[in-house]
Amino acid sequence: MRLSELADIGRTPALPLTVTLADAAGSADLQLLSLLRVLPGQRYVGAGVWRGRPVLAKLLVGSKAARHFQRELQGVRLLAEQGMTTPLLLADGLTSGEGGWLLFEFLENAESLGEAWAQVESLPALADEQSAVLAEALGAIGQLHGKGLWQEDLHLDNLLRHGGQLYLIDGAGIRAQTAGQPLSRQKVLENLGVFFAQLPKALEPFTEELLVYYLLSNSEHALPLEALQKQIDKVRRWRLKDFLLKVGRECTLFSVRRGAFGLRAIRREEEAAMVPVLEQADALLDQGHLYKTGGAASVGKVQVGERTLVIKRYNIKGFAHWLKRFWRPSRAWHSWREGNRLAFLGIATPKPLAVLEKRFLWLRGRACLVTEFLPGPDIIERFAPYVESGDAPEAELQALELLFAQLISERISHGDFKGHNVFWQEDRWALIDLDSMCQHGSVGSFAQAYVRDRARFMRNWPQGSALYRVIDQRLPNEVADSSSANRTG
Repeated sequence: MRLSELADIGRTPALPLTVTLADAAGSADLQLLSLLRVLPGQRYVGAGVWRGRPVLAKLLVGSKAARHFQRELQGVRLLAEQGMTTPLLLADGLTSGEGGWLLFEFLENAESLGEAWAQVESLPALADEQSAVLAEALGAIGQLHGKGLWQEDLHLDNLLRHGGQLYLIDGAGIRAQTAGQPLSRQKVLENLGVFFAQLPKALEPFTEELLVYYLLSNSEHALPLEALQKQIDKVRRWRLKDFLLKVGRECTLFSVRRGAFGLRAIRREEEAAMVPVLEQADALLDQGHLYKTGGAASVGKVQVGERTLVIKRYNIKGFAHWLKRFWRPSRAWHSWREGNRLAFLGIATPKPLAVLEKRFLWLRGRACLVTEFLPGPDIIERFAPYVESGDAPEAELQALELLFAQLISERISHGDFKGHNVFWQEDRWALIDLDSMCQHGSVGSFAQAYVRDRARFMRNWPQGSALYRVIDQRLPNEVADSSSANRTG
């Protein structure tokens, strides 16, 4: 296969794949054995064999190939010239009309810090194992900044452990201010903002403590915590906005099909499993355990193989109801978007798997949403034994406080805060039924919505009960104007 032909093979080409590449030593075949990252029609990154040697290949095709090739090559050279530990570039080439390619030494059994973090992420905030991973990352970032370089696409997967060393990868994101001279304080703050914005919100109180690991390798500037936090908040806003755009478009994370007769969005890793579920949604609901049927929505627990799922179908009750619904996004789509928002922000909710809107010439009709099933009890059932005594388990009360603190921090109102919409799952309270959820753009609008949410939540228990008094004392009565201002609606 010629390099240019990659542009037409789509996201999941059959492997192994043989691509002929030509450099100063002549033509040779690259046998691509696995793909690590694919941007259809533009970029294919994978492991393979070239001239008898294992390599990591980056193949760039399409109209932007030359520009992407030059950026990658420039970044790789900057890292090498400044003495940073990075995989050796073995060969490269750029041919007009074909594309560009770069072949790197293959770091066998390398582990990214992203993989290392995944193994410790569930531990208590800033456990020793978490500190060890973040210390490695921040030390490497400090060294990079000390050489006048920064990584635009800064995340843990671009740092690889191998042979007792930490390798920097992805030259396409490497930029230089003045190579060989430390970055300016502003550039340092901006780049550290990118890094810290990707960490769980639970680690935010430890930013100053973590910053010490950076300063041990680059103490060129004093780094005011307030200025750094502003950068973190700015990047978080951008990342959330970018992610919410992705939930509705074809990309690495989501498979999305739009047309005059329907909209279908599925998490990419769930596509094979969810396509048949969406096609058989009505039959599965008929066979499943219905929680709610008729009216505006039908909700049921269904069994698909060994997997338990929840399908929520949003019905059209009649012509008058259709006239109110056809011109705006369906409640299924709203729930899909808000469920992904909560998951992105680290607020517990059933994982949204797929959504389908049926349309006729773009006019919306019935829709359905598929999510994971939560086996845990809702908060009314969980707290039922403690209504009169008020002796609810402390861990569960603290988890409730945390849930409300997260919603306040992100300026999110639920809109229907009855107890049946709050489930106990893996030591956290999870939210379901997100049809009316909203992330507010101002403290004022959120404050009003919060008062309504809190009042509805408290109505889950008799006002004179001991449990009511306990919960009432532990939840904020109102939202202070000092709430974090780093949110987007």
